[in-house]
Amino acid sequence: MALRYGFEHFGVLQLANEHETSLLAQRLTLHDLPAGLAEAYDKRHRFNDSDLFKSFYVSTISTVWRDRDRAADQGSPHESFLDQIGFDMALSVPVHSVAGTRFVVLFLGDGDDIGRAEHFEICYEATCAFDYFYRQVLANKAGMGLTPRETEILRWISYGKTASEIALIVSVSEHTVNSHTATILKKLDVVNRTQMVAKAIREQIIQ
Repeated sequence: MALRYGFEHFGVLQLANEHETSLLAQRLTLHDLPAGLAEAYDKRHRFNDSDLFKSFYVSTISTVWRDRDRAADQGSPHESFLDQIGFDMALSVPVHSVAGTRFVVLFLGDGDDIGRAEHFEICYEATCAFDYFYRQVLANKAGMGLTPRETEILRWISYGKTASEIALIVSVSEHTVNSHTATILKKLDVVNRTQMVAKAIREQIIQ
């Protein structure tokens, strides 16, 4: 898709809290950037301080970034993200998961411009592609491989229910609930129920 519209690379970034320190390499959930480029960027720059990063929290409209536009802005003493990453043009397409988690599909290249019609087309295709990618890959990854039943029991645990109470609610034996709980602990790589719930919320397995 990127090549068809004159871009050379793409990346899907998951947005964190605006004030949380973010490394570019950590934010990228999928990309085809040259090996080591994001890590090299992080060694020299703070992604949080970039004009691109800040724009994600100001507008939810897709934006075309051109290095020449930045160069013409005499009031900007700092290097732009494009200067820092080494490309002449970028297109950022804000998207979100079915759970409301915010992402940005970012296209990078050295092209000169992109037409209005192409802009709309690539935004539409990027949104559709992200939706498919999220449902097929990220949703399963976020769930840490939990089954629907395990997720249900995890949710009841987060509500403070005991094993015996959960057994009555979901109509299984207490032994089965404990067995599911042990499996969840193993899948989430934690050692107790408190850590289990905290990680599940952090990873957005449960809300």
